Amino acid sequence: MTRTIVASATREIVIGFDQPFCVIGERINPTGRKKLAAEMQVGNFDTVIKDALEQAAAGATMLDVNAGVTAVDPNATEPGLLVQTLEIVQNLVDLPLSIDSSVTAAIEAGLKVAKGRPLVNSVTGEEEKLEAILPLVKKYDVPVVAISNDETGISMDPDVRFAVAKKIVERAMDHGIKAHDVVVDPLVMPIGALGDAGRQVFALLRRLREELKVNTTCGLSNISFGLPHRHGINAGFIPMVIGAGMTSAIMNPVRPQEMEAVRAANVLNGTDRDCMTWIKTYKDFKPGEHAAPPPVAVNAPGDAGAANGGRRRGGREARRAVQG
Repeated sequence: MTRTIVASATREIVIGFDQPFCVIGERINPTGRKKLAAEMQVGNFDTVIKDALEQAAAGATMLDVNAGVTAVDPNATEPGLLVQTLEIVQNLVDLPLSIDSSVTAAIEAGLKVAKGRPLVNSVTGEEEKLEAILPLVKKYDVPVVAISNDETGISMDPDVRFAVAKKIVERAMDHGIKAHDVVVDPLVMPIGALGDAGRQVFALLRRLREELKVNTTCGLSNISFGLPHRHGINAGFIPMVIGAGMTSAIMNPVRPQEMEAVRAANVLNGTDRDCMTWIKTYKDFKPGEHAAPPPVAVNAPGDAGAANGGRRRGGREARRAVQG
């Protein structure tokens, strides 16, 4: 059974087909969030702290951390800002982290300070990226997200995206990285622009599970981009994509409707043993309300407050070509 292990300083999480769905909180990312980007550029981490605590309290399994606030010389500015952001977050919450950057120097800087076993987000099938990122993944013995695009861009043909994923898995193995440490992102397309985007990703997930035997992830909200009431589409997509074999997603855990869909899918998929998480979360549920999740332990915020005084900048992002 394929198992990808991620960890914080004291908590280990297993991503796998027989495990509860892994919710990777997406909020600590200034891409498309002008206010957050402006704050981070001047060393204000109030929103970062708020987002970290809220996502943990809402039931996130792990948190994605991105510090790409500027496209101006990100190689010089992003590493320091990403390190600062990672240190703040891991001093606040005891959740595994995903180090999210397209800047190789920033990823390595983040790996040096991250506690436990973080997830690297990400590597693509581009030769330059493969040769830059895979040695770091091997050196630090961490798992990595593999995005199914290469020098030719993002293909609309799911067979091409599968071939790119296979190439990345094989190249990782050439570097001594086991397939279970490669988490493939098959790239979810917007259903409003591509009518068979849902069927495409369901078929891709089955192939990735059965043929490559890898865990998978995606930017969940891509599916609903451009449509009204996006959270309804997202909530409907979640159990279907889990049923097709997806084992994690980068998503917003603060949306109760979407988290309810995750928890229900875990119950129906048999990964919420004896329905205990569902019962604990919703035992006091009343019609018309969204029950609050069980409280989670957080670390003392003192270190984060001290770290809030610094100033760094960064830049990003090559990945979100299909995201809004």
